Formats: sequence, structure tokens, C-alpha cells
Amino acid sequence: MSIRFTAKARRGMVVLTVAAGLALGVAGCGGGGGGEDKKPNSSAPTSKGGSQPSAQEGESETPLTEVKGTEGLLLQVTSATRDGGGFVTVNGTLKNDGAKSVVIPSQMSGDETEVIKHGPSLGGATLVDPKGKKRYYVLRDTDGRPLTTTGFGTLDAGQTLPVFMQFPAPPTSTTDVTLQVPTFSSGTIKISG
Repeated sequence: MSIRFTAKARRGMVVLTVAAGLALGVAGCGGGGGGEDKKPNSSAPTSKGGSQPSAQEGESETPLTEVKGTEGLLLQVTSATRDGGGFVTVNGTLKNDGAKSVVIPSQMSGDETEVIKHGPSLGGATLVDPKGKKRYYVLRDTDGRPLTTTGFGTLDAGQTLPVFMQFPAPPTSTTDVTLQVPTFSSGTIKISG
């Protein structure tokens, strides 16, 4: 009888431990309660080589702007949303509009050593507020990883890749900003939210 009780007690402890672990994991993913680090994790690579943006409410089919890069690369910005945490999330699609495969230029990562050491990214992107005369750089997490799509490699002809970038939010009175990405032309986007 004591063996059965011990086995049941062990199973109960395992179930309790797993439940507690899941509860802590879910609580860590929540967007509520007063923590300072409300930035999403951008370091999870995918098989195609990059982080995937989350679906953003208000993301449109028609691009807010299209900026052309080298060798047929095209960046289409589909949304720029002001979030409650004091940042702006820019979503879009990077497309190889050319006839042959293209290696994503390393210059897109920018020139900051801390960002470059985490691999190819859109870490060199900036938002420029012409009205306030300020430039906003891609946010970084506490380890220096840029909060943007990472892990770029080669895009085949016609291939697209969803991308995102997060920046500190300009003042709420600022709605039109200029997106600048190294090796691409500049484009004006309207911030919603």
C-alpha cells in the first residue's frame, strides 16, 4: 500500500511541477504587469533565416511606401503602428524583384559592433522625424540584439520575406516619418495608433 501511495505522490508532484512551470512560462509571455522590458524577442531564427513578425492589427495590403535597394531588392512597408509601450513597430516585406538570387547586403545591419556580432539584420534602419529633427534607431534588447528581423542570407528571384523593425516612438504629434535603411532609397511612412 505504501508503494502505491508513494507512486501516486510522485506523479502528483510531477504534475504540480509541470503545471507551475507552464504557469510561469505563460506569465512571462504576458504583456501586463509593470515590467520594464516589454519588447518582443527578436532572436528566434526560422528555417528561411530570420525572425517572423507577429500579425499586427491594422496591417494593410497596400504598402505605405516602397523603397528600392541594390540588385533588385524591394522593401514594401505595410504598417507602422505606435504601441502603448512607447515604441513603433514597422512591418513589411523584403522582396527580390530581380531575375537572379541576391545575397542580402551586410550594410543593412548598420555599423555598430554590438549589433553586427548578432548576425545579419535590419539593425541599421532608422526613422527620421523631420518636424522634431530627431533620428530614431532600431531598439536593442539587453544583450544588444536588434529588435528586428535577423538571420538574413540569400533571396532567390521573386522570393519574399516578411520583416519587422521596432523603434522608440516619436512624440504623438509626429505622424509622418522617413524610413532609412542602408543600401535602400528613403521613404515616408505614416504612423498609426
